[in-house]
Amino acid sequence: MLRIEEYIGEMGFREFKMNYLIVDAIVRNFEIIGEAAKNVPEEVKKMYPEIPWKKMYGLRNLIAHEYFGIDYEMIWEISKKNLPQNSIDLRKIIENE
Repeated sequence: MLRIEEYIGEMGFREFKMNYLIVDAIVRNFEIIGEAAKNVPEEVKKMYPEIPWKKMYGLRNLIAHEYFGIDYEMIWEISKKNLPQNSIDLRKIIENE
């Protein structure tokens, strides 16, 4: 998650979607995040229902099976709006577990 935040930095959406290296890196990191979310034990998921575990894995599936292109705007929105809070919440979980 920190890598995604680092890759995007202060760039705007236009710059983001034009930079295929950044897009590819971010998409790959979302795949990794989704796979990790899938493998979190159910008892941990139940303890932290505020984390969108299913959505994280759902995004991974969407990316992995999106044969006709990835929705850059969706990836951008998730990166900018959802990821920062999810990252904070997950760091707290890691500290507590």
